[in-house]
Amino acid sequence: MIRVLHSVSNMNRAGMETMLMNYYRHIDRERIQFDFLCNKNRTGAYDAEIRELGGRIFHSPGFNPFKYHRYLAYMHKLLSEHPEYRIIHAHNSALSVYPLYAAKREKVEHRIAHVHSASFTADYKVPIKMFCRPLLPYCANHKWGCGTKAVTFYYGKRRVADHETRVINNAIDIDRFLYNETVRGILRRQNGLQGKFVVGHVGRFTSQKNHTFLIDVFSELVKKEKDAVLILLGDGALLEKMKEKTARLGLGQFVLFPGNVSNVHEWYQAMDVFVLPSIWEGLPVSGIEAQAADLPCVFSDDVTREAGILPTVRFVSRKQGTDVWIKNILAYKDKHIRLSQKKMIQDAGFDINIEAVKLMQLYEGMISGEKIV
Repeated sequence: MIRVLHSVSNMNRAGMETMLMNYYRHIDRERIQFDFLCNKNRTGAYDAEIRELGGRIFHSPGFNPFKYHRYLAYMHKLLSEHPEYRIIHAHNSALSVYPLYAAKREKVEHRIAHVHSASFTADYKVPIKMFCRPLLPYCANHKWGCGTKAVTFYYGKRRVADHETRVINNAIDIDRFLYNETVRGILRRQNGLQGKFVVGHVGRFTSQKNHTFLIDVFSELVKKEKDAVLILLGDGALLEKMKEKTARLGLGQFVLFPGNVSNVHEWYQAMDVFVLPSIWEGLPVSGIEAQAADLPCVFSDDVTREAGILPTVRFVSRKQGTDVWIKNILAYKDKHIRLSQKKMIQDAGFDINIEAVKLMQLYEGMISGEKIV
């Protein structure tokens, strides 16, 4: 068995973590086993499931640049005690330099940098990320990402052109998300949504996801569409601010905040249109899930075009006025008959049953000595 150590922040429900769990559930765990190096000392929503699946969870001292010596000492001890780790797979964007440089010092053979975004989150860590980004290709000997935009941002156009990078699709369990009229009816009744036009969004409450813009658009939309309801699934640092904003705009009765739920797949059934106004994205898992449920989607044009699988996806600039967004959100109202889109999602390369086999083959190829980018 090959054990792969994944470096993550922590294993809460969010886009990258959900993608990683999708692969973990569908690999043959007699051949490949995942373990997790969490760099925040917090319990994650997926921790119990990880342990049930046979995975181990470690907690590092964190990525404080002034205490990197502590991190290096921790990694030396961890990798000395666990020589079975011949593959380190890091998901920490530019900060993957931390685990990958430590792994390089400890002579770990295969060091994967796997990036999941096409920009930096605007926070106090930006200067550190800008410092680390050019170092990333020299610490990793496998340069992966969720899409072309992401690998170009982190590794540069030349490496992409020279085929030094690899795109790993954010694959999903398609059957779990296929449109289900029965589930739609149950969830809408339970939440008082009968006869409503439901605008939905799934994403962590961070500046990247641009909830404040979506709420502004919705505040104008509800003036034209009196039966409109906005559902915002997820949690995060800006959740309370967004709740305050909806109350301030008098939208309290029109906006639902279900939280960080385990049945996201069912909520997609209850929606009528999915909106993702992100300031930047790599390749959003939620956008693929929404299309698997055959939801019409309105994405900002900062979302990579690779995310647009179905013809019912529209890309709109955030610079365009509210009226343009409203027009696109309402475009399919009462006109779209939802069907199974399984084949189109499969053909685009997002079926986890197929992609998990490919990932296992990549890991096994590394250990057997096959040349893998």
